[in-house]
Amino acid sequence: MNKQTIKDIKVKGKKVIVRVDFNVPLDEKFNITDDRRIKEALPTIQYLLKEGAAKVILMSHLGRPKGKPEDAFRLTPAAKRLEKLLKEKVLKLDECVGENVKKQIDSSKEKVILLENLRFHKEEEANDPKFAKELASLADIYVNDAFGTAHRAHASTAGITQYLPSVAGFLIEKEIRYLGMAMENPKRPFVVILGGAKVSDKITLIENLLKKANAILIGGGMAYTFLKALGKNIGNSKLDPDKIDTARQLMEKAKKMNVNFVLTTDFVIVKKFDDVASVKIVDDIPDGWESIDIGPKTRKAFKEVLARAKTVIWNGPVGVFEIDAYAQGTKEIAEYLAGLKDVLTIVGGGDSAAAAAKFKVEDKFTHISTGGGASLEYLEGKELPGIAALNDKKTVTV
Repeated sequence: MNKQTIKDIKVKGKKVIVRVDFNVPLDEKFNITDDRRIKEALPTIQYLLKEGAAKVILMSHLGRPKGKPEDAFRLTPAAKRLEKLLKEKVLKLDECVGENVKKQIDSSKEKVILLENLRFHKEEEANDPKFAKELASLADIYVNDAFGTAHRAHASTAGITQYLPSVAGFLIEKEIRYLGMAMENPKRPFVVILGGAKVSDKITLIENLLKKANAILIGGGMAYTFLKALGKNIGNSKLDPDKIDTARQLMEKAKKMNVNFVLTTDFVIVKKFDDVASVKIVDDIPDGWESIDIGPKTRKAFKEVLARAKTVIWNGPVGVFEIDAYAQGTKEIAEYLAGLKDVLTIVGGGDSAAAAAKFKVEDKFTHISTGGGASLEYLEGKELPGIAALNDKKTVTV
């Protein structure tokens, strides 16, 4: 990554504002159900404190509050969890900009301060220059460590960089290092597992991966559009009807480029989505039935390809893993990947990360990305605005 990081800048005695990703899931009682994103921010926060930063001011969004304060989206639970993990007092403010915020920061005994949800202001997502400048006025240095929002050009990810020396935190550095290793110079064979619901969500990704991968394994809801393009009967399974021609073209391109494009050959089907009792395994999907997982033959075929791999990216579950009766395919693939030795294994965030957590194998992968949308766009070959806006290595700053 040709961008400066916090190790390239002196922070002693400085106020540092850090964009973190504390967009964590909450239950109905506002308890955090998965704190991985908060844990991933700890190395950067701890480093800034160790290096003598005067104040570490954290800012994040949570949910989609539509530009105005909503109690359900306050960052108070994140502040409490951070305090426990960091073993350091955290001052949680009720706003993110304004004179009162500045006064509280300047007078606080606490070194770590968490601002209120940025998206309580519509100016955040609009990348409003005035709002970005107000955020910048709180500190001397800006650090972006929120990979999950790096694909968004918002005030706290892009706009603020116009007003402060701007560098990457350790999480962004780690994300780019691992994703970059896979995409720029992978050990081969390089295998990609793609799942999820729609072909339309993954067209750009597949086109980019065809130039780089040795094999692409297709599961999940997106598989049925490819099967339909081959003239197979898919019953009531998920279909992107306007992407059938695109699916056919992608398969033809894969053949020309000598990429092993592996599709589902047997299926776990149900009469109706919620009719768990009707589950059966077939090679051909009859009319009126819906496929919800890859069958045992497909799992075996996928594993045979993965057994030879040296680099693997997994983006998207291969079945409806949230329902135990339909989860076997995703579970087997997750566990098989987790057991591979001397292989770079990367999980591309989102539902794949949730599946790895559900099957208790998340610590067995080389890297699990914290950014679903951001990792997808990076793998598509797109520039991420939140990273592009940071200082280049050659730039002289503080």
